Amino acid sequence: MTTALRRIGFIVILAVIWEVASRVSGLPPFMFPSLTQVFETLFRGIVDGQILSAIGMSLGRLLLGFVIAIILGLFFGYLIWRSKFVEDTLGFLVTALQSIPSIVWFPLAIIWFGLNNVSILFIVTIGATWTMTASAASGFKNVPTLYQRVAKTFGSSGFHFLRTVILPASVPQLISGLRIAWAFSWRALMAGELLGAGGGLGQLLDMGRSLGQMDLVISVMIIIAVIGTIIDNVVFTRLERSVQRKWGLTTA
Repeated sequence: MTTALRRIGFIVILAVIWEVASRVSGLPPFMFPSLTQVFETLFRGIVDGQILSAIGMSLGRLLLGFVIAIILGLFFGYLIWRSKFVEDTLGFLVTALQSIPSIVWFPLAIIWFGLNNVSILFIVTIGATWTMTASAASGFKNVPTLYQRVAKTFGSSGFHFLRTVILPASVPQLISGLRIAWAFSWRALMAGELLGAGGGLGQLLDMGRSLGQMDLVISVMIIIAVIGTIIDNVVFTRLERSVQRKWGLTTA
């Protein structure tokens, strides 16, 4: 039995348990909707375009915030790697900021930018920047000294040294950092949209809560889980395995 079949079988079993439990629980549908009801709501939302529009809006914010976080993270990581002073100051601060949940920044974001898309984008960026910074700094520091000495012996320096030695040798750890940073961005986005304005899956969740439509809430939760799983497995897992094979870290 392949991994895919095991997963499909497991999901089918959970679906059957869910459907049966909802019918025999005695709870009203708005409290414990059946799987059939959830899929009906999901289908209607897709057909009328409400859910697809929310997905597009959320992914747009997520991609923009994630790209900004990658750029900032690589830049800060480079500074921490290059300077002991920056490591002792900014590096220390990054470690402290990394422990603060992204949603804690939301009150400040509202005061600074207002209750709008900019606030949500700020939360998404904050959610990934510190993780990416820590991963980049660690990746740069762990480049084997032998690689650096050989490159410098052949006259490599400055941007050429960074582009041809440091970045390629750091790729495995940078990919892992990207994967973790994406997960943090995704969670930060949902938290920001739940409290913010301007549409998106998070606001659709909040609307379902306000109207007492648990079938809508669960539908959106399923979409969030599916998108997160697809991105993680199709993009990052495959990219990570490809890099590991290229670097001889695995033979699978």
